[in-house]
Amino acid sequence: MRELQYPYESESLMHLATLATPDGTTAGVLLDGQWRRLPADDLSALLATSTQPLTELEPGEVLPDATPVQPLPRPRKVICCGLNYGDHIAETGRERPAYPTLFAKYADTLIGPDEPIELPHGVDIDWEAELAVVVGASLRNADVEQAGAAIAGYTVANDISVRDWQRRTLQWFQGKAWDATTPLGPVVVTPDELDPVRGAEVTCRVNGVERQRGNTRTLVFDCASLLAYISTFTVLRPGDVVLTGTPGGVGMAMDPPLYLRDGDIVEVAVQGIGTLTNRVRLTR
Repeated sequence: MRELQYPYESESLMHLATLATPDGTTAGVLLDGQWRRLPADDLSALLATSTQPLTELEPGEVLPDATPVQPLPRPRKVICCGLNYGDHIAETGRERPAYPTLFAKYADTLIGPDEPIELPHGVDIDWEAELAVVVGASLRNADVEQAGAAIAGYTVANDISVRDWQRRTLQWFQGKAWDATTPLGPVVVTPDELDPVRGAEVTCRVNGVERQRGNTRTLVFDCASLLAYISTFTVLRPGDVVLTGTPGGVGMAMDPPLYLRDGDIVEVAVQGIGTLTNRVRLTR
């Protein structure tokens, strides 16, 4: 089984995943170092159908040959917050925002651990290490307390950005929504012992060199506040994903700018969750 923790150890948290097995995919939970089956084909289906809290689900058989894949294959909405860490705001030369800077992705953008980030030659590809929030209950016009109670868990995301396309207009969408470029996973951790407000380290390494390090306690808009704000204008449903922003250290802010190249390995880690590793593959 692939090592999930780098550089952190966290045996007390509940790790959930969508697992590839010889018989197809299944939702699963990691207990005592072994994957156990949960009653759904994947975490998207589990969140959509379960009437119990995830922490109360009864695990099934041991799955000795299971491998975590993209944990949430069918979110209805993937919403992202930009400019949400003070150091990243400073490196972009912008002022601290009064409201969250939001944009959307499609489910088609999401890939899993160890899948290649495929893009054409000749574009400016940047890394963005992020904590992602997984919605566990429907939210509409929620307050912060209601939004916090509706969080199913947290996972790791890499909001890969195509900077030259992003800079073409004032809208970021075309630099953010390239198919199969947003890694997610490898696991979802329940919120009973992981509290981003108290703080979790978020890091990014490229070819073994650390490029980003931040802490979720410095988020301008915390997870529950983001969900409450978003729910004011659009409904959030179980299995939807909200990316919370990236800390300072992105490639476009370097002098000179540094972008990802063919074969580069990007590792994004969030304390208490694990590490998401992907290789860049340039095509065409």
